[in-house]
Amino acid sequence: MNARWQRLYDWLDERVDIGELVRFMGKKYVPVHRHSVWYYFGGVTLFLFIIQVTTGILLLLYYKGSEQLAFESIQFIMSKVQFGWLVRSIHSWAANLFILSAVIHMFSVYFERAYRKPREITWLTGMLMLFLGLGFGFSGYLLPWNELAYFATKVGTDIAGVVPVVGKPLMLFLRGGDDVTGATLSRFFGFHVAVFPGLFTVLLVIHLLLVQRQGMSEPPGLERGTDRKTMPFFPNFMLRDVSLWLIVLNVLAILAVFFPWDLGRKADPFASAPAGIHPEWYFLFMFQSLKYIPSRVLVVDGEVLGIGLFGAAGLIWLLIPFWDRKTARGQKNRTISYIGIGVLLYVILFTILGWIS
Repeated sequence: MNARWQRLYDWLDERVDIGELVRFMGKKYVPVHRHSVWYYFGGVTLFLFIIQVTTGILLLLYYKGSEQLAFESIQFIMSKVQFGWLVRSIHSWAANLFILSAVIHMFSVYFERAYRKPREITWLTGMLMLFLGLGFGFSGYLLPWNELAYFATKVGTDIAGVVPVVGKPLMLFLRGGDDVTGATLSRFFGFHVAVFPGLFTVLLVIHLLLVQRQGMSEPPGLERGTDRKTMPFFPNFMLRDVSLWLIVLNVLAILAVFFPWDLGRKADPFASAPAGIHPEWYFLFMFQSLKYIPSRVLVVDGEVLGIGLFGAAGLIWLLIPFWDRKTARGQKNRTISYIGIGVLLYVILFTILGWIS
């Protein structure tokens, strides 16, 4: 067997020069310190994205993106297609774990100050991919055309419609009209399977190239140490990364098998909204926050104020490499840590409140 693998390796090496790639990877080193565990969440996020793409392609073979056939095509996948229920359940659970892993990765990068010079573009591409990941979740939520997804999408696009100046045109663009209809489903389907994956792939390539080019960042207090430890990226770090992928795959399989994703009832635009309508968990903290804002704050509409605050906070967070000047100069900035802890606790608390309310 070893001889066969050697012959295959030699055959490929003569044609694509694998040896040069292996030598290049062998020269890459990964810092080893007490925070190294957070490095693996970037790879886990990539792995879950690959699962999303793979299962999404399999579902696309049977899915019909129209108001009349969307729900029935999902029913067919779950009841008639061999292992179709499992593929759909894996796709749905992987979507949620993808967002969770991406959020953990984002916060780990934030607290380790890995956004500082010269990694500003790496941070920007990562944040834009996170926003696109949320777009994946929002657009994909409607595709089964079930009752819960229909009314949640209606509420979500209504909230987008209150944004000053651009809100109404944005809502019409998202819906493809004045209300959530089959045109909205077709539009979200196009976003989910074409527009967002294309943009995400471009950003992912740039992000990975930057990480390979610049290497992995070390926390500010450790990069100046004299006893710095490293490990080779290949095969040491890569094998650990793959081992974690296998653990995640097992967790995903357990969730998909023992907690299969429910389809619910087909959407009826003329029915009243069911009780307890709420968005996916990663939007819950914003949804719950808007409930606590009064309908009018001085002369400003409450929803407009809330969305404006969230938009401003998102922009400030996105541009942190450019205004955190102390970290950029290599100085300690405890304020950034306090802000990060506050944001993290706020998101967790309001997500829990939204879930139990």
